[in-house]
Amino acid sequence: MTAHRHPHPANPSHDEKKAHDEKKGSELRLVAWEVTRNCNLSCVHCRAAATMGPYTGELDTAACLRLLDDIKEAGDPIVILTGGEPLLRPDIFEIARYGTDKGLRMVMAPNGTLITEAAAGRMVEAGIRRISISLDGANREKHDEFRGVPGAFDGALRGILLAKEAGIEFQINTTITKANLEEMAKIQDLAVELGAVAHHIFLLVPTGRGKYIADQAIDAAQYESALNWFYDQRGKTTLQLKATCAPHYYRILRQRAREDGKTVTFQTHGLDAVTRGCLGGTGFCFISHTGTVQPCGFLELDCGNVTRTPFKEIWNHSETFLSLRNYDNLTGKCGCCEYKRVCGGCRARAYEATGDCLSEEPLCTYQPQAKKQDH
Repeated sequence: MTAHRHPHPANPSHDEKKAHDEKKGSELRLVAWEVTRNCNLSCVHCRAAATMGPYTGELDTAACLRLLDDIKEAGDPIVILTGGEPLLRPDIFEIARYGTDKGLRMVMAPNGTLITEAAAGRMVEAGIRRISISLDGANREKHDEFRGVPGAFDGALRGILLAKEAGIEFQINTTITKANLEEMAKIQDLAVELGAVAHHIFLLVPTGRGKYIADQAIDAAQYESALNWFYDQRGKTTLQLKATCAPHYYRILRQRAREDGKTVTFQTHGLDAVTRGCLGGTGFCFISHTGTVQPCGFLELDCGNVTRTPFKEIWNHSETFLSLRNYDNLTGKCGCCEYKRVCGGCRARAYEATGDCLSEEPLCTYQPQAKKQDH
């Protein structure tokens, strides 16, 4: 019998590597599901400009359970129940329990103000693995100003305490703007003091109400500085650290590790998985309150609706998703950047700036080697 000859795995061709990247890029890791757009706060950066509503067209309970069936068929992702404020949905614990029973890892992103002792207990019963609560200031004044409602800071801390007492692990999320850039160390110290397991930072993407505070977005140099500061916290804190909507961090991780003579190790599974920069349409997607699937919550491109098309079909065959998974489609300096497969630039920022989600990230100071050689 003649043995079949295969290319040596240590020297894959460009086409093989590209095919491998695209296959790996389609592994569903995270789904953020806006189970409701109703919200009791009025955050200045809200991508959905959410209010108390009511909003028409939200998926009913039966449709939500069918969607969880479809998500499970597509993969084994972490499902983030978000909003709006997910606790304003009366059937939220039924939805969470159903997902847990399907074997999905169910987490929740409440703002904390509506967590009661009873609600915390029901989270435990529903199998919620973790909650994320945002703190965008280290004190009452800063946080409440950002959240648009007096008492939001005290309510968040109260909710954190009740969740902690119920045995629910929690992480702190922080959206970085000019208003809190100098407070990042204090916010992280507060997260440690409260007993958080992780601190996830987000860089403002100017969509929804965020467009109206675009002047509060940090510039490219501040962005780079903030992410280098975040890198420096590794080993200094017990918190798991993750940067979201900040794909440059995954370039910085490699640059700094190389400078320090270290090998970069990545946690590729679990609630704090660190994989690559922009996951929109590759390992992550967003589902709106009406069932519209998007690459992320900030990139409002309609890739299909789960009320008309099975989620698995959308995830596997959406033209937008397929385009985002081929990093050779990126243009501008992102297209020639040696870090495009680990960073990728924020596709939502690119879209807001140019109308083209494949164009270069507007908030990046890095000059790719290929671009440097052209000059």
